Amino acid sequence: MGSPSEPGPVRPPQPGLDDLLSALQARPDAARGTTSRIHGLLEAVLAVGRDLDLGQVLQHIVEAAVTLVDAEYGALGVIGEDQRLSQFIPVGLDREQIERIGPLPQGHGLLGELISHPAPLRLAEISDHPSSYGVPEHHPSMHSFLGVPIRVRDKVFGNLYLTEKRGGAQFDAEDESILATLAVAAGVAIDNARLYTRARLRERWLAASAEVTSSLLSGSSQQEVLDLLIARAAAIAGADLTVVALLIPGGGSLEVRVALGLEADRHRGLVLPREGSFVGAAVETGGLVTTVDVHKDPRITAGPPRWAGLGPAVAVPIGRVAGGVSGVLMLARAAGRPVFGPEESAPLAGFAGQAALAMELAEHRRDSEQVALLEERDRIARDLHDLAIQRLFATGMTLQGATRFIEHPEASERVLRAIDDLDETVRTIRSSIFGLRTRERGPAAHGLRGRVVGTVDRAAAGLGFAPGLRMDGLLDLRVPPPVADEVVAVLGEALSNAVRHAHARRVEVALSADGELRLTVTDDGVGLPPGGPRSGLANLAERAKRLGGSFRAGAGPDGGTRLLWRVPLPQPDRPEPRPGPR
Repeated sequence: MGSPSEPGPVRPPQPGLDDLLSALQARPDAARGTTSRIHGLLEAVLAVGRDLDLGQVLQHIVEAAVTLVDAEYGALGVIGEDQRLSQFIPVGLDREQIERIGPLPQGHGLLGELISHPAPLRLAEISDHPSSYGVPEHHPSMHSFLGVPIRVRDKVFGNLYLTEKRGGAQFDAEDESILATLAVAAGVAIDNARLYTRARLRERWLAASAEVTSSLLSGSSQQEVLDLLIARAAAIAGADLTVVALLIPGGGSLEVRVALGLEADRHRGLVLPREGSFVGAAVETGGLVTTVDVHKDPRITAGPPRWAGLGPAVAVPIGRVAGGVSGVLMLARAAGRPVFGPEESAPLAGFAGQAALAMELAEHRRDSEQVALLEERDRIARDLHDLAIQRLFATGMTLQGATRFIEHPEASERVLRAIDDLDETVRTIRSSIFGLRTRERGPAAHGLRGRVVGTVDRAAAGLGFAPGLRMDGLLDLRVPPPVADEVVAVLGEALSNAVRHAHARRVEVALSADGELRLTVTDDGVGLPPGGPRSGLANLAERAKRLGGSFRAGAGPDGGTRLLWRVPLPQPDRPEPRPGPR
């Protein structure tokens, strides 16, 4: 045995000791990394909750998510009412890359999987998932994936999508936990931002309503109030196009009287059918209607396609104070923009009510002015009959009695001619009195607009579709009844020719009154046959010639036939200048 003071043999280290020492050394590093991520998460939560603008909040959420899980790409998709992505906010791609990729996702494939099943989803390889079907051309390659839903008040608002963890690593459970925590904070921040946005919108609507009410009480005209209404509605709701379409009396159509915004001139004056149009749907339902794409809305079945370049839209009927519907207020955004949310569209009903009040007051004002005008005409007629005619008649009798005292033949002849002139003047005044007291009756009493709409509606049965119609100018005021009768007859003949000979799928009618009356009828049919019968066209030319106008028939810009019938209009009376002091 060895001495107790002698050292024993050295034992080799235990097999797990090195691993244990490495693990102990790694724990402080892991603890520091975890602490750093927690601090990063807290900073992200504070940054997200600091903003009240919803757009900025959503952008900060995506940026914070990308930083926290060290992802190369990220996006936030907002789910719309149709369970598709109404908004998509990407991070990690520059503007040039986004434009090369093309339209933003709508919520199909793997993105739609999170919409259908709102639960965290973590993948090592995107292409291995059954719902994945590839990426568009020019899209960067993506492999790892982490998706987490964002809930606001127990309702799924949207989803966070993260791809390509940096360094080629995979997203782990800790990344998922960090992102889920951020999603909870994001839901609170989004809810606060929406409440703030709603309060700000309500404040702006109330201010606009007060401005419109002030304009109404100050006696502004109907057109001025409508212009103010649509300008404020467009600004508050962020609409790219705002229109007011009014029902045409005696017809089932609406005419766009006011348009503001994107290509407003193309829409101003359009005549839209009550059945088969988006604005007509608001009249039929009697309430607010919305669409994610007005250009392709299934409720639009009549006439050629309208609203090109536009996407989300909302329309609300304008009801008369005394009951019924008088028109529609419609707001639309450009294609690709977000749909109208409830907080944006809900106040439109009250705003449309103010539009109805404006038109009601304007109508009452016109009635009052018309009554005052008729009363003034009656007064003038009485004065002419009781004073002017009686004096002229007495003067004529006096001159007639004095002729027997005139011996000079030439003087006697002149007096007799003066008596005849007085008789003619009395007859002229009596005719004027009759004109002042007579109101129009029969077909001429109806406005030209209504007669044109009726003619176009009757042609729709023979064509198999509703022709497009656009009217501009003061047609009911500037066009004399004889000219109105002629243009209605010309339009009926042109549409009849289109029904019998054109075999068209589209017919457009445009009528305008400025310095002249212009009627254009265009179709996409077979065109004018060379050497064919032209008796109907000769009739149209003769009608124009009688009124000092012209008529031209030829090929349309896209084939078919284009008829242009134009006649001059009488210029409005201008007051004669008063002579100045000499």
